[in-house]
Amino acid sequence: MNALPVHAVLSELRAALADAHIAVLEAPPGAGKTTVVPLALLEESWLNGKKIIMLEPRRLAAKNAARFMAQSLGEATGQTVGYRVRHESRVSDRTRIEVVTEGILVRMLQQDPALEDIALVIFDEFHERSLQADLGLALVLDARDNLRDDLGVLVMSATLEGQRVAALLDDAPVVRTEGQQFPVTTRYASMTADDDLALAAARSAIALMREEEGSLLAFFPGAGEIRRAADWLREHGDAHIDITPLFGDLSPAEQDRAIQPAPSGRRKLVLATNIAESSLTIEGVRLVVDAGLERVPVFDPPSGMTRLVTQRISQASADQRRGRAGRNEPGVCLRLWREADTPRMIAHAPPEMLAADLANLALELAGWGISDPAKLRWLDPPPAASFAQACELLTDLGALDASGRITTDGKAMLALPVHPRLAHMLLRGRAQGQGALATILVAILEERDPLAAIRQSDIELRVRAIVSGDGIARGSRQRLLASAKQLAATLGVARELDAHVKSGTLDMTRAGYLIAEAYPDRIARRRPGQDARYQMAGGRGAFLDAGDSLSQQEWLAVATVSGGGRDARIFLAAELRDEDVAALEAEAGEMVQVTFDAPSGAVVARRVRRVGSLVLEEHPVPVPAGLALPALLKGIRSVGLQRLPWGAQTENLRARVETLRRLEPEAWPACNDASLLATLEEWLAPFAANTRKLAEISPGALHEALLYRMGHERARQLDAQAPETFELPSGQRARIDYSGEIPVLAARIQQFFGLHATPAIANGRLPLSLQLLSPANRPMQLTRDLASFWKNTYPEVRKDLRGRYPKHAWPEDPLTAAPRARSLKARGEKE
Repeated sequence: MNALPVHAVLSELRAALADAHIAVLEAPPGAGKTTVVPLALLEESWLNGKKIIMLEPRRLAAKNAARFMAQSLGEATGQTVGYRVRHESRVSDRTRIEVVTEGILVRMLQQDPALEDIALVIFDEFHERSLQADLGLALVLDARDNLRDDLGVLVMSATLEGQRVAALLDDAPVVRTEGQQFPVTTRYASMTADDDLALAAARSAIALMREEEGSLLAFFPGAGEIRRAADWLREHGDAHIDITPLFGDLSPAEQDRAIQPAPSGRRKLVLATNIAESSLTIEGVRLVVDAGLERVPVFDPPSGMTRLVTQRISQASADQRRGRAGRNEPGVCLRLWREADTPRMIAHAPPEMLAADLANLALELAGWGISDPAKLRWLDPPPAASFAQACELLTDLGALDASGRITTDGKAMLALPVHPRLAHMLLRGRAQGQGALATILVAILEERDPLAAIRQSDIELRVRAIVSGDGIARGSRQRLLASAKQLAATLGVARELDAHVKSGTLDMTRAGYLIAEAYPDRIARRRPGQDARYQMAGGRGAFLDAGDSLSQQEWLAVATVSGGGRDARIFLAAELRDEDVAALEAEAGEMVQVTFDAPSGAVVARRVRRVGSLVLEEHPVPVPAGLALPALLKGIRSVGLQRLPWGAQTENLRARVETLRRLEPEAWPACNDASLLATLEEWLAPFAANTRKLAEISPGALHEALLYRMGHERARQLDAQAPETFELPSGQRARIDYSGEIPVLAARIQQFFGLHATPAIANGRLPLSLQLLSPANRPMQLTRDLASFWKNTYPEVRKDLRGRYPKHAWPEDPLTAAPRARSLKARGEKE
């Protein structure tokens, strides 16, 4: 194997891991980290013959990395090196290195929290900051802290805030290497707003290939643009150029074809999403066309829906894409935007954690025994409001009990490799004798719509086509059946599914009921007198395309909708028959619903009659005793702690505790928003037992509640170690501001006369930052070294301010001068 840049730092990396079994590796694209590092570490003595697990963010990258490493050993995949991705694995009893996608690692942790057979977990391409990678790292670190202090952790990335990650990993050593990058010429060709992106990129790609040698990789935001570009290129491109799409929904064979070298005498034009941005080397590519866009899922908390958003990529992604042109030889990158727009791009894409549906993460944490995310270590913690909403959904689905603990149904849902909504559908389907139907529905909802071209929303048409094989592409049917069979095997209904596929028939009358079980907030009722327009349970309007076969149905169970606009477009749905509506109404029944009204900040109660989540009838009633407090606490979690009347004294109390906690994390309770929201029952509930409104909570009650949470002894230590005020040499007391990283003590400079050293808190461990003010109370100097200020800076300050403030004392020696709180005139003195 040719030497790669990462080879130069392998000895340093081995030493770092041998010492503490934890490290960070920064290695740009082309350094060889993905395929060199696992093999280089395999025989390290501290592994004791156990396995190495390496996480890859994408299935194709995982399989390709495993295949490359196996070939370098002269073996088939599945011997020393194997992989495990969803619905596919190549491992054996001999396998020592497993390349897995991130969800697989979390599943392994849930089954064996100590990872007894594993010595080292490698997080590759961590800079992509996927939700599953962040979750996997948090759980691995928790296992290392509490179960396996010998468990090795290596975080690798091409573009990473190394020191920030290292701090999260107990100040782990950071090993850095350069990349292997040939020169890449960057060109720009701006598109106009009227240009069709797919066709503009296709034309640019073929024009560049006619100017330059080699194969080309073009980046598009999604599969739709890729298909349009491919159609145009097959009609207008050159005969010796092979057009090969590359995106997640393609079959493994089609994806493999895209990354293989072009046949002799031919060139290749690969049309890809960001699946090809990292970890993959596509042989022969020295040209890149970058449309500069990506399509990402964004969760919308108010609607509870995830929508795909097309957005500009980050500068880091643009650099990654550009680098694909220089992996093997000098290349050219054509960017389809103005050069002046590059600096305006965000530096790095935000972590998926901050914009994702957290239902699966919340269920995984509940299965891990964690209800408060603050108890784990995160680079970016889950947003409190999104996490609370996820827990509310899981409670509605029966996965969590009222106290947030995982239920028996929740554990069963956790064992199914799908979103909790769909896991609930599978379990309900099995209980109703509809397991086979449920597995096919889930396969359709997880994969690309196989009948999107017919522009009909009825999901029963898809189920019928998959079972019978009529009216559906053979490849699509095989892919969807394979997914359904995997789920059926896990669910224990494989024979049932096989029987229906063999007969080509399946009763689909309960499809709407099963979809409603998964999406009770999307049960929709037709608006009176309006065909094709519906009101969904979650409050949003929805509509069907004109001529849709479901457009006159009274009730629908909606599975997929668009996320934007006032009214959502329905893509996939099923009719809710009269018996389904009756069953759902019987399950929901008539009940008193106690909720928190965010605008008024009050707990309200209504007697409601529902179908699923859709309210048929309601009227207000008094809030029943005992139900107000849980609703109030849930409401606070939904609106955030900023709605509480903290008051300056209580905010300062929180800041004082957080200051000491930075010095002694184990000695002080966290007072940040995430921790306080997660523990409302512990500290706020005893002081809000009879409260119905946020307005009824006083600042004094909040202050008392936090002191109660700390306990008497800790509160006494707080006053001693982080006092609210400091007595100045002048005899006056000045308030200490704890709102920043370093506490600040501000006072006029004359009040510090006679003070030789910088005062400190926390038993002398944390010097204060002194804000020295002019006689007009304007900030003049900020220092944490008062002695140095008196000696080196004060003489110049004295010259400047003596003339501006002649009525105030400016002695030559401030260390022996008497401190003063007032001017000379006010004291009747002369200088």
